[in-house]
Amino acid sequence: MAYAIVHRDDLERTGNWALVRRSLGCNAFGVNLVEIPPGESIPEHDETARDQEELFFVVSGAPALVIDGEPHPAPPGTFARLDPAHRRTVRNDGPETASVLIVSAPTSSRYTPMEWA
Repeated sequence: MAYAIVHRDDLERTGNWALVRRSLGCNAFGVNLVEIPPGESIPEHDETARDQEELFFVVSGAPALVIDGEPHPAPPGTFARLDPAHRRTVRNDGPETASVLIVSAPTSSRYTPMEWA
């Protein structure tokens, strides 16, 4: 198939994670959507073993991106990019569920941007 279109409600799921990459058949990068209930967080980790650069986008809620132990408030619309070595988690201390899109790719993929971008 040359393309795939899936509504957020129809994505394959495991726990709080919507498996965007798997549902769309992405092979060049990872992408998932996580719903973090109040008082919860995703597992703290780094990406050194996989040499993955990660991008976080806060869709809704008001979580904190905790990078190397330092919390950074992240209201909706916040983007963050992290090199592999940084320890990271997303923690939701707010009163509503936070929705965060996470995209990752190996640093060796060496994306080539279009001239205008």
